Amino acid sequence: MATAPHHYKFQITMSCTGCSGAIERVLKKMEGIQSYTVSLEAQSADIYAEDGLAYETVLEKIRKTGKTVMKGERDGVEVAV
Repeated sequence: MATAPHHYKFQITMSCTGCSGAIERVLKKMEGIQSYTVSLEAQSADIYAEDGLAYETVLEKIRKTGKTVMKGERDGVEVAV
C-alpha cells in the first residue's frame, strides 16, 4: 500500500493552451503521480505524488518543457526553484 502522498504546487509561466498541455503531458507520463491539475488561468500546477517521487524530480520534468517555474511548494512549504 502506498504511503501518504506529497502535495507539490508550482507557479509556472504559461501563455497558451499549448503551454499548459505540455505540462499536462509530462505529468501524465510520470510514474508516482497520483493526480494533478494544471491551470492556465492561475498559471499553476497542483500535484499529488507518491512518497517516493521527489519534488526535485517533478520540478526538473516541468523545466524540461521550457516553461519558467516562478515558485514551488512541497507539502505547504515554499521551496527553491
